[in-house]
Order: sequence, then structure tokens, then C-alpha cells
Amino acid sequence: MDLLSTKVAYATSTNLNQFITNVDSMIINPLIIFLFALALVYFLYGLFEFIANGANDEKKTTGKSHMLWGIVGLTIMMGVWAILGIILNTLNIQDQIKPEQGEVNLPSPK
Repeated sequence: MDLLSTKVAYATSTNLNQFITNVDSMIINPLIIFLFALALVYFLYGLFEFIANGANDEKKTTGKSHMLWGIVGLTIMMGVWAILGIILNTLNIQDQIKPEQGEVNLPSPK
């Protein structure tokens, strides 16, 4: 029994690649889809609130606010997606990282 030595776990490129792919496909992509849906529902709720309360100016203002923040949320998420595409194209790594398919192919360390 060796109690004083440090235990080290080494990760190979294949394991790291598989881990990143799993995190991307099982956590990040569903989270992005959920946030898009949430922003869209928030916008639609604001639209419904705006239309349903045509006579009440205070509730119409609240509906406008909900619509505005839903659009802001969607715009920010689309902007992040566009910036990601620009970075991938600028660094010329669009063949190695494909966010739409959830694929990451990292080069082997030398």
C-alpha cells in the first residue's frame, strides 16, 4: 500500500475529444435550445399580454416590455452564434469544430 505517492490520471486526446463531444451534445446544445425556446415564449407571452389588454395602458406597457426583452434575448443568442461562426472561420478551424453537429476533433498533442 503506497499512501504517500501522488496518484495521477492521464487523459488521452481521444478521451478528451469524446468528453468534449459528450458535454456539447448532452448539456450545451439542449441548454441553448431551451434558452431560445424560453426567450421565444417570453416574447409570445408579452405579445399575448399586449393584445389581450388593449384597454389597460399599464398592462400594454408591461406586454411591450416583455416583447422587448424577449427580442433582446433572442438577439443576444443569435449574436453569440454569429460571433462563434466568425471565430471559427477566422481561425480556420471550422473543419475541426462543428457546433451544429456537436463534433469536436482536436489535433493530437506533439
